[in-house]
Amino acid sequence: MMNNRDRRRIYKMVAAMFLLAVVALTVVQRGSINMGASFELERHIRMDDLERGEPRATVGGESGSDPTAKDFWKSDKKQPLHKVRPSELFRITEDAPGTWSVEGSNCSANANLSSHDWFASLEQNFKRFVLYQHCRHFPMLINHPEKCKGDVFLLMVIKSVATQYDRREAIRKTWGKEQMVDGKRVRTLFLLGQSANQEERQHHQKLVEFENQIYGDILQWDFEDTFFNLTLKETHFLKWFHVHCHSVRYIFKGDDDIYVSVSNMIEFLALGDHGKNLFVGDVIFKAKPIRKKESKYYIPETLYNKTYYPPYAGGGGFIMDASLARRLHWVAKSMDLYPIDDVYLGMCLEVLEVVPVKHMAFKTFGLVKNKESRLNREPCFFRSMIVVHRLLPPDLVHMWNVVNSDLVCSQKVEIL
Repeated sequence: MMNNRDRRRIYKMVAAMFLLAVVALTVVQRGSINMGASFELERHIRMDDLERGEPRATVGGESGSDPTAKDFWKSDKKQPLHKVRPSELFRITEDAPGTWSVEGSNCSANANLSSHDWFASLEQNFKRFVLYQHCRHFPMLINHPEKCKGDVFLLMVIKSVATQYDRREAIRKTWGKEQMVDGKRVRTLFLLGQSANQEERQHHQKLVEFENQIYGDILQWDFEDTFFNLTLKETHFLKWFHVHCHSVRYIFKGDDDIYVSVSNMIEFLALGDHGKNLFVGDVIFKAKPIRKKESKYYIPETLYNKTYYPPYAGGGGFIMDASLARRLHWVAKSMDLYPIDDVYLGMCLEVLEVVPVKHMAFKTFGLVKNKESRLNREPCFFRSMIVVHRLLPPDLVHMWNVVNSDLVCSQKVEIL
């Protein structure tokens, strides 16, 4: 017969075996979840390519690599063990709907961050960004899925804010009017969030809704329209496009203070087969993160500690293939948000191993960098461009009228 000591020894062995089994099962489940996320991304990319009759794209490098690019913002340098990075804290792969605003929130701040030294060193706007960085699913307030009905060759998508009605109106009266160009259908949409002015938000919203009743060309989501939330506008549009736009061929995406030659754009796209990885604009290579705090584009090393950004196109305006937009949607679902939207798209492109193409007809810093130069107001140069950035509504309307008049230029610049 067993004595009490033997019984205790057996009980301990059984308990230890049970604990080991639980740990092993947990590890297997976690591995399955991670593999599932990777497989889900690859599966949707394959489905998208098959629907378009295209060969399967290679995502994230060699077969078996993780396209979600964990720790993407971190350099290869080893970090001190005590310093936790924000990119290690947020890995969002689920697509659950939710509502959120900082004032009335169903998605609360991540209070665990306040105990870290790196968080205390951040400026207030960056603290707010990382506290709510995991909140990235917002409902639509205004939707127009019918904009993608039929064969749409080019969908013009313009980032705007509620208060900039004059810019939207100037675009509607000039290059943004819906039209057929050489038998190709062109449609226009404006992307908005909620007004960031709390006192005037309700008033601004009524004006937006009235504007939408008249024109029917606004997509709006329930998040604050701030500079850091431009990345939310990017990810929400990509999701909207994936859901609603199955027959669109190309997307032009730009700001609401640009001049666009739609005819030049159509001519460029018709020149040849650009392939499913087309992403063209005013591309910046080896741009360094700005560390000067007075700059609008300042980024602290805590958020991004690499020497260079990946290649990215200036957000003033760029063109991409619809197939690439769908793949960008699936990559963005599992990429940490970043405060600068055009850099964020460059990060997503790098995961897909797609290098954006620089084209001289895209001028997102004006025709020349010297703002006082007369060349920035020369209509014969505008006639040869696809995109010129930074024109206020009166300048845009004036330039459009001049360029589309009986303008005689001594020489046409061949840039297409």
